[in-house]
Amino acid sequence: MMSLAATVLLVTPVARAAEPARVPNIVLIYADDLGYGDVSANGSKTISTPHIDRIAKEGLRFTDGHSASATCTPSRYALLTGMYPWRKKGTGILRGNAALIIEPHQQTLPGTLQQAGYKTGVFGKWHLGLGRGEINWNGDITPGPLEVGFNECFIIPATGDRTPCVFIENHRVVGLDPTDPIQVDYDNPVGTEPTGREHPELLKMHPSHGHDFTIVNGISRIGYMSGGKAARWDDEEIADTITSKAVQFIEGHQAGPFFLYFATHDIHVPRVPHPRFVGKSGMGPRGDAILELDWSTGQILETLDRLKLTENTLVIFTSDNGPVVDDGYQDQAVEKRGDHMPAGNWRGGKGSNFEGGTRVPFFVRWPARIKAGTSSALICQIDFLKSLAALVGATVPAETGPDSQNILPALLGETQQGRQELVEHASRLSLREGSWKFIRASKGPAVSKFTNTETGNHPSPQLFDLSQDPGEQRDLAQTSPAQLQAMQKRLLEIEQGSER
Repeated sequence: MMSLAATVLLVTPVARAAEPARVPNIVLIYADDLGYGDVSANGSKTISTPHIDRIAKEGLRFTDGHSASATCTPSRYALLTGMYPWRKKGTGILRGNAALIIEPHQQTLPGTLQQAGYKTGVFGKWHLGLGRGEINWNGDITPGPLEVGFNECFIIPATGDRTPCVFIENHRVVGLDPTDPIQVDYDNPVGTEPTGREHPELLKMHPSHGHDFTIVNGISRIGYMSGGKAARWDDEEIADTITSKAVQFIEGHQAGPFFLYFATHDIHVPRVPHPRFVGKSGMGPRGDAILELDWSTGQILETLDRLKLTENTLVIFTSDNGPVVDDGYQDQAVEKRGDHMPAGNWRGGKGSNFEGGTRVPFFVRWPARIKAGTSSALICQIDFLKSLAALVGATVPAETGPDSQNILPALLGETQQGRQELVEHASRLSLREGSWKFIRASKGPAVSKFTNTETGNHPSPQLFDLSQDPGEQRDLAQTSPAQLQAMQKRLLEIEQGSER
């Protein structure tokens, strides 16, 4: 029987006004480190992602969709709060034992939907901190997702390559043996467990840079950890575990409306996909992890189909930042990349000021409302707060989401006009105005010594016209000084909070 949340109201041909359709369920699938060119929907010929492609084919494929930052924690902060992450200190890439960086009193995207009658759940990677200070991993861990707008959570505290390597459900570590308490430290060793630095012979995957602290499941991590052996995850099972939890959430709230924030671990390092995906891509663990991500996406879509929720569910698929190939482990990602272009035609990748840093896969499907097609509208994940609030008729106070804009017509494909301007965030700030791209001057390295990614740093400001030069190869700073000066001035105004 079709649930109320998924029912399309039929209007019989009688002389009365049409009844309004119910608000949709909302599913946000948030991939990790997935580049624009890492999916076949965006033209990749070297990898096949049929389930992700289904969202693009049956909905809108955005060609100018962006994360709010070129790295993970800042993007996630902006997505949930509607605030540029560079406006608040402490929103850089967090340690695994960092305090919660969203204030419990802040109105967030899930909190806004919750107030509008939605059941809200987050499953997968969190990486926004937990608690208020030093965390006691052996008791109630609070505040966390439940204090910033979620009804339910089953999360990876930070990242797969950072300790602690355990799941947290609501306020507690899952499967913890109280006689084996967890200790975590990022400055000093705890316990006596071996590290990758001292015992590389114990590793099944070796680091290429960093990642040589405590060994968990044959993989050395960032940070020290002791205890909690019964609670530690098996890396090969992470995708299955969090996907099943997300599916259970849909099943449990199929009467709707619900908001599912499914933040996958894939394709972040360490890339250790389930054995059923190993070797299937021909591109090593990174490619195999993309196939696993596509499978997880398929499980969500198939659940919606099975429960007859597809028609009135808004599904958004996107990524927290651009791609990175070598991100700290020797996993053959570089050697087996071949002709694959993770960022597509865009320059740079994770952490870069170039477009590849924030221009990511961005697909939106809602069969009851959105016509299939392609959109060139400039859109950003920071706008989910006000756009989805407008969709469900929720009130957003003036001080909430200061940088979020209501771009709902663009998200629904009713217009090709999205944002007028967007600040892109990496090591420096950049500004997009239409097809123009301005990158501030920087003294940083032109290429990351760790990931070999072009950073976009340059001692002089740079200016590009993406309509003529999508690869950001021809710097127009010298030939278009008026445009350069205007964009420099505008970026400063945005930093200072000026509105147009």
